[in-house]
Amino acid sequence: MKKAKKAVKKKEVKISKPDMKPLYKKKELTTMEKETLKSHSKHHTKKHIEEMKKDMKKGFCFQQAHNRAIKKVGK
Repeated sequence: MKKAKKAVKKKEVKISKPDMKPLYKKKELTTMEKETLKSHSKHHTKKHIEEMKKDMKKGFCFQQAHNRAIKKVGK
């Protein structure tokens, strides 16, 4: 007779997403960032762009600022 194997519980490993933190110090927007926002504004509302500008001036990169603006004010 074969012995029945016991079910081994696997531990769930939750990978938590770290809080977004600014990558840089406070600064003004560079010419490249302004141009990128200008082309980005064709697809998004003025409120979204203003929120991104605010975050980018705080030191967030473009992608972080975009994700935060999507969550906060939408597209």
